[in-house]
Amino acid sequence: MPENKLYPPEGLRPPSSFTLQSLREAMEQNTVLEDRVLRCDAGHNLLLSLGGIQARIPREEVLSPWISGAQRDIAVLSRVGKPACFLVTALRADEKGAPTALLSRRAVQERAMDFFLEHLRPGSVVTAVVTHLESFGAFLDIGCGIVAMLPIEHISVSRISHPKERFRPGQKILAAVRSIDREKRRITMTHKELLGTWMENASWFHPGETVRGEVRSVKEYGSFIELAPNLSGLADAREDLRPGDGVSVYIKSIRPERMKIKLQVIEKLPPLAEPEPLRYQITDGVLDRWVYSPAGYEKSAVETVFTAEDP
Repeated sequence: MPENKLYPPEGLRPPSSFTLQSLREAMEQNTVLEDRVLRCDAGHNLLLSLGGIQARIPREEVLSPWISGAQRDIAVLSRVGKPACFLVTALRADEKGAPTALLSRRAVQERAMDFFLEHLRPGSVVTAVVTHLESFGAFLDIGCGIVAMLPIEHISVSRISHPKERFRPGQKILAAVRSIDREKRRITMTHKELLGTWMENASWFHPGETVRGEVRSVKEYGSFIELAPNLSGLADAREDLRPGDGVSVYIKSIRPERMKIKLQVIEKLPPLAEPEPLRYQITDGVLDRWVYSPAGYEKSAVETVFTAEDP
């Protein structure tokens, strides 16, 4: 995939970097800029200060109408205190003669979506920022305010009850395009494929070791303990375990041909303050097919096949 030139490479700029001349050049060259939104006025216009030059994104220029929830007030109010990409559309003077700037975030979103629809395809790996979390999944900004959905079942192989067990708002992650609905201009993402196969994750552990794990589910016959986001093992049943508990576990055996790890819980541990840092096995490129299960696995292969067709 071509490098995404839509984001300003330097990100947020120091206030002194914006001058009337630099804003005029950005307007003439149609250059995407980025800075933090300071306020939202009573008319739901977003206000910024670009090197001391007062700037405004009118309400109708904050969001493209095809973006889900664009008409809701919260979609505008929630921009305060956060970075926004924009184009300079006009430079004017106020009643005292001081320069002011009119900006458009919507124009950047239109350009970004056109870029993504042209260059992205299922399997494309992109950098994204987590915007917010819901019980059903995570919303990701994949560039210039274009938000894509990452369903909870595609976050990791190990099942979680809520995306907050993996992510935090504002966190930068990697994700791959799962599908593109060009008619509705919607992009759905997946994440688990980038976290490695069963063998890649199992290679970090060895029988006889004692390591930390997280209880993900409790059954009558035992508890499934997550050792890594894409790797879990089974421990004997204990009445005092609940999903979400931290535990230390002794690794009794690792059997790739059955894709099973046998564990013994040693003791419960205090919860972690934050999720463990993610360890990616794939960081760029375009995936066509990803096979999670090991070679020689006794059952049908566990895999993801990325197709070019829209859903």
